Amino acid sequence: MLRRGLNRLLGGDERRVHSRTIYIGHRSCAADEAFIPPKFCDNRIVSSKYTVWNFLPKNLFEQFRRIANFYFLIIFLVQVIVDTPTSPVTSGLPLFFVITVTAIKQGYEDWLRHKADNEVNKYPVKVLEDGRRIRKESEKIKVGDVVEVVEDETFPCDLILLQSSRDDGTCFVTTASLDGESNHKTHYTVPDTERDLESLNATIECEQPQPDLYKFVGRVHIYKNSHEPSVRSLGPENLLLKGATLKNTQRICGVAVYTGMETKMALNYQGKSQKRSVVEKSINAFLLVYLFILVSKAFVCTTLKYVWQNKPGQDEPWYNEKTQREKDTNLYLKMFTDFLSFMVLFNFIIPVSMYVTVEMQKFLGSFFITWDKDFFDPEIQEGALVNTSDLNEELGQVDYVFTDKTGTLTQNNMEFIECCIDGFQYKYRDASSELDGFCVTDGPVNKLQQKAGRDKEELFLRALCLCHTVQVKESTEQDQVQRDGTPDQVDGSGDGEVFHIPQVEKGFIASSPDEIALVKGAMRYGFTFLGLESKTMKILNRNKDVEMYELLHVLNFDPVRRRMSVIVRSRSGDTLLFCKGADSSIFPRVRQDEVERIRMHVERSATEGYRTLCVAYKHLSPEEFAHVDAGLKEARLALQDREEKLIGVYNQVETGMNLIGATAVEDRLQEEAAETMEALQGAGMKVWVLTGDKMETAKSTCYACRLFQRNTELLELTLRTLEDGVRTREERLHELLLEYHKKAVQDAPAVKAGVTRSWSAANHDYGFIIDGASLSMVLNSSSESNSNRYESLFLQICQNCTAVLCCRMAPLQKAQIVKMVKNSKGSPITLSIGDGANDVSMILEAHVGIGIKGKEGRQAVRNSDYAIPKLKHLKKLLLAHGHLYYVRIAHLVQYFFYKNLCFILPQFLYQFFCGYSQQPLYDAAYLTMYNICFTSMPILAYSLFEQHICIEFLMDNATLYREIAKNAMLRWGPFLYWTLLGVFHGLLFFFGVRCLFSNPALQDNGQVFGNWSYGTIVFTVLVFTVTLKLALDTRHWTWINHFVIWGSLAFYVFFSFFWGGIIWPFLRQQRLYFVFANMLSSVSAWLVIILLILVSLLPEILLGVLRKPRGPHARQKKRVQSSAGGLQSPRSSARPLLMRTFSDESNTVI
Repeated sequence: MLRRGLNRLLGGDERRVHSRTIYIGHRSCAADEAFIPPKFCDNRIVSSKYTVWNFLPKNLFEQFRRIANFYFLIIFLVQVIVDTPTSPVTSGLPLFFVITVTAIKQGYEDWLRHKADNEVNKYPVKVLEDGRRIRKESEKIKVGDVVEVVEDETFPCDLILLQSSRDDGTCFVTTASLDGESNHKTHYTVPDTERDLESLNATIECEQPQPDLYKFVGRVHIYKNSHEPSVRSLGPENLLLKGATLKNTQRICGVAVYTGMETKMALNYQGKSQKRSVVEKSINAFLLVYLFILVSKAFVCTTLKYVWQNKPGQDEPWYNEKTQREKDTNLYLKMFTDFLSFMVLFNFIIPVSMYVTVEMQKFLGSFFITWDKDFFDPEIQEGALVNTSDLNEELGQVDYVFTDKTGTLTQNNMEFIECCIDGFQYKYRDASSELDGFCVTDGPVNKLQQKAGRDKEELFLRALCLCHTVQVKESTEQDQVQRDGTPDQVDGSGDGEVFHIPQVEKGFIASSPDEIALVKGAMRYGFTFLGLESKTMKILNRNKDVEMYELLHVLNFDPVRRRMSVIVRSRSGDTLLFCKGADSSIFPRVRQDEVERIRMHVERSATEGYRTLCVAYKHLSPEEFAHVDAGLKEARLALQDREEKLIGVYNQVETGMNLIGATAVEDRLQEEAAETMEALQGAGMKVWVLTGDKMETAKSTCYACRLFQRNTELLELTLRTLEDGVRTREERLHELLLEYHKKAVQDAPAVKAGVTRSWSAANHDYGFIIDGASLSMVLNSSSESNSNRYESLFLQICQNCTAVLCCRMAPLQKAQIVKMVKNSKGSPITLSIGDGANDVSMILEAHVGIGIKGKEGRQAVRNSDYAIPKLKHLKKLLLAHGHLYYVRIAHLVQYFFYKNLCFILPQFLYQFFCGYSQQPLYDAAYLTMYNICFTSMPILAYSLFEQHICIEFLMDNATLYREIAKNAMLRWGPFLYWTLLGVFHGLLFFFGVRCLFSNPALQDNGQVFGNWSYGTIVFTVLVFTVTLKLALDTRHWTWINHFVIWGSLAFYVFFSFFWGGIIWPFLRQQRLYFVFANMLSSVSAWLVIILLILVSLLPEILLGVLRKPRGPHARQKKRVQSSAGGLQSPRSSARPLLMRTFSDESNTVI
């Protein structure tokens, strides 16, 4: 026994690999066995990244992994080690600023994570110990502790339910924070446990922690006196997950089985993979170009220096003789040192401060989404949410939109519409004119005025009342006040009969809104579900008699079977199985002569956009039930392969059933869903609908959303089209793919850029439909070569279709499709939008993930990059915010490279006139503060507030989105334009000032200007030109823009006077003492500064003045003037932005 105990302690027991043993209340079960408590992890949750001790080294390591930061660190070290022409402060201070700002931002975010962790870990809980309730902090819970939780509290760890305040031993929980489902789920206590938990002597044997929320296998051994322990099975219905919330139950007690980072919630938390925007990739590409320019400049200057020094008398002039140490230095080492010195001199061409400006722009810019009042939804009292600010500009680059259907395109608000019983359709409308609330509206032509018969109708309605997991919500005082003595009306029943429901009924709780809709539908026709008490289901029939059924077994729904069943026993002793599920799941399991009568109604309802379910039943003989009962009990006790064994029993009993009828439930479209989808397609985006729903229902939704038009030719690749009875499915798949490829790709006319079906009705539109089974064949063909070929054909067909519908999709398949498109030729930008836990995989896979704050909980919202209350908000998020974010940051990036090229090119040219002596043109203070102070704030303000086209116009003209598609403003063409502009301005600054210095007498007293005056004049022209260039580009002026642009220029002038007007004691040499003031005393200097600024900006001013304005400017003007409050200032007309500098848009003033 001692050895077994040591093995268990040290992890040597082989069974611990697959299972763990938990002693409830830490009590040993065998009196003669030494109790050694097993070691499990504590209940602390850690989501933070840093601690106080590792923050500095870890954060610095991560920051210096970025190429630009590491590069500037090397430059700084070179300046410290090597005798370079500039002070180490010139590169060290900007680097320190960037590192500090980023560290503060990341430290603050991690502090918030620490704060959230502490709120969870320090939360007070009640633990039962030695018959007493002891309050503990959540982090101190250990595996085996018996924990008490009261209503509306969240479970602090994963618990096995031992005791409930409800008489039937159940409790209700919501798992919205885990799986996204906000509906109530029912959980059950372990059978045969003691009411007094203090006297309970039991152990739990269960699987090791694993992340699947819906799977749990275990068994409990209950010891009573000296008898053999009784064994009971444990499943997901007994497990209460950490993060779930107790509802409609006063109190429960449970034993902790998984704690801390071993809980299913913690195991499901995956840090999001770092998503990089296309802008960041462009920055890195441009950075390499400028790095090449930098190395080239240094190499040219080093080479020319030694060529020049080889001339007689140039290497060692009489006034600058070399020391002995310089003469003894190795030539190649000296050349390398000179090369490094030139690298340091020119290193400011690499804009290190651009990274921190981009970070600030993204972080601050994301607040505009959060603050947008148009995103506020009064129903849920919430607005938009930004989880990732790094992808703002990616919203303006979307090529493909992948959307879920239920809860995203539709409201996920189910309403019972009609049913079909034995081939006859029953609608509730005008029910008062028909007996029992029924109305026969259509059916088989020869039976138009007949009904299915009372027995069939009642059997069908009993099935709806019994085949579900709905619970009746308990009455509360608030319910009594709301009721005020009036009968309960259910879902629009005012049109027909109103049934007086007993006082017990106050509402329903279920894990699916479909189930509640069906139970309420049965109520409309006279059958009311009264509730479940002690395994007895009660229903009130049409005659107001209460029928009671013993609930024997529930065969739970799962997405693979796509059906659920219950086995009940009536008062007369009959054992019945009722089953409901998808038609594809039910039809093969019923008698085929009954199918055709129902199929036409199911297909017609699906075509009208309704969600359909088929209902069947079966009489079980005592022998059949005994066999099924034994099989289910045996399967539920299994620790290994329990799910497979249960499904085997389910499939065995769910055969040979009788089909009764079908139901149709409506899930209405989201508000403005059609307009939103139309706008996205008008913007050039391809919309794919990925849903687990059946094809007919999804197809009808696509028509309603205008994704499919009436003239759209649908190309269908489903199991129905693959079955032709002659060839194998794979042969037929190959044939259909080739046929569709020829039709949609090879024979399709070439479409002009920027033209979609809205403007080219002559072009033939195609829509593509595929189901999950066919997609599996495409992606997982028998041979790898075929699979790659099928995938290529499938992708090409889909890319040439206006819309694609993928139905019967599993969550993993949704992610596979997104990944396939994301990795296709051209690397298109993908966006996924959904509202449920089943959409999380595709949300994480896409470049941009959008969560909708819908009725399926917040799992999608938590895993998304952005969250919006309704689908209609996607239009503004992409067409307005996305467009503007991209234009702003693209201009920011190009402008940064431009202004740094203007800055360093004069320094490079100056080397040709100073004997390549590495003499700096600018003072060290100017080198340090150019990017930090003098030119940083105007571009930051521009990148936050600029609106080159007003938001209303962007919303009304979706085609404007296409002008910036495919990273249009950060391609090599615009980059070359900005680079040439920087070269032009740099040459103009340097040689313009040189022309001024050709006149030696620039001052009244005849003194000449020195080299620092030369550099200061160039720098003054530079600062004013690049700042006024940005002012010319600005279309949307706010007081902040005015403040930072004119304030930056004023600050430069003030700083120059201040820096040169005082003798600073900490400076060994003060190069700029009174240089700036002395420079401005010369009229010639004033003249050349003003003249060079005008000449630099004149081409853009002339272009703006002479070019004729294009675009619907008059309409825009009218819209802007009529906008409420006059908040929007007029902007330029909509014009192509490929070579955009904003200054070429002349219509700036209205």
